[in-house]
Amino acid sequence: MRIIFKYVFTALLVHCFSSGAFAAEHATAQEATDLVKKVITYYKANGKDKTFAEINDPKGQFIVKDLYIFAGNIKAGGPTLAHGANPKLIGKSLGDLKDVDGVYFVRKMNEIANSKEGKGWVDYKWPNPTTKELEKKSTYIERVDDLYFACGIYK
Repeated sequence: MRIIFKYVFTALLVHCFSSGAFAAEHATAQEATDLVKKVITYYKANGKDKTFAEINDPKGQFIVKDLYIFAGNIKAGGPTLAHGANPKLIGKSLGDLKDVDGVYFVRKMNEIANSKEGKGWVDYKWPNPTTKELEKKSTYIERVDDLYFACGIYK
C-alpha cells in the first residue's frame, strides 16, 4: 500500500511541476477591466478612504492573480493615491516617470483620464511584482470624479 501511495504522490508532484501549476498565473485584459469596474463600484458604495485602504491591502479583494489596482488624481502631476503592489509610490507624483523606452506612461494615463471618454489603455514596460522582471505591460484606466482607477496586464 505504501508503494502505491508513493507512486501516486510522486506522479501528482511531477504533474504539478510540469503543468506550471505553481507558476504565476497571468490575467487577461478582460479580467483587468472587470477589476477596475469592481473597484469603481466599491468606491461609489464606500468612498475614497475605505477604497484606498482596500486597494492598499496586500490581501485585499483588488489583488487577483498578477493584477492589482492603483489610483491617481486626474490632475497632471497629481500624486498616486493608492497602489496595490507598491505602497512606496503612494503620495508620490509620478508624472515625470519614464519607462526604459522613454514612454511617459503616467502622463499618458492622465491624458486618457482627462479625455472625453475618460477611459482607455496605455502600453509601457514595468517591473512585474510577481516575477521581479521588467515586462511589457498594458494598463486600463477609467476616470471617476477627480480620480482614475487603473489595472494592468503583463504580456
